[in-house]
Amino acid sequence: MKVAKTLAQGVDWLGGELLVAMPGMTDPRFAQAVICLCSHSPEGAMGIMLNRPIEGMSFDVLLRQLGLAPVPPARRIRVLEGGPVEGGRGFVLHSDDWSTEGSLPVRGDLALTANVEVLKAIAEGGGPRVGVLALGYAGWAPGQLDDEIQRNAWLSVPADEALLFDPDAEGLWRRALAKLRIDPLMLSDVSGRA
Repeated sequence: MKVAKTLAQGVDWLGGELLVAMPGMTDPRFAQAVICLCSHSPEGAMGIMLNRPIEGMSFDVLLRQLGLAPVPPARRIRVLEGGPVEGGRGFVLHSDDWSTEGSLPVRGDLALTANVEVLKAIAEGGGPRVGVLALGYAGWAPGQLDDEIQRNAWLSVPADEALLFDPDAEGLWRRALAKLRIDPLMLSDVSGRA
């Protein structure tokens, strides 16, 4: 699995940071996107989009589809569209206070797990303290994300738990920019050199 290989290598430039789409983002899949970058290395980058809830999909519905019990669960987490790559595959971005085989560290207090054990644990009332379930992920080929950042497509914002796990997906883009004290109306999609 290339995603696991990249994450396991431990070379992370922006891992654990938030990528915030600039107002001029031309790809409609990423307009006003906020992405937790889980891995960023010479081999590429991988992240989970945090502000795209999936209409009509809930944790309960997903548990039923996977045949996991209990339904209704003792605890729930939000279900998001994590990005356009492998939309049928699930990833739980969560606090690092819980792990299982295959859990990968994103940064000191954050982990990513891509197996059903985490879903079972949450449904039973255990598992990580906080998390979100993403179907799919955002991925970049080697050098692609670096090029997009240089072309002024993304801003990097320090992640914190309030932004990572905020249930108000609609306002997350503005709140992430506000952390940098940036008014979105003042941003330009044109980059330049001094």
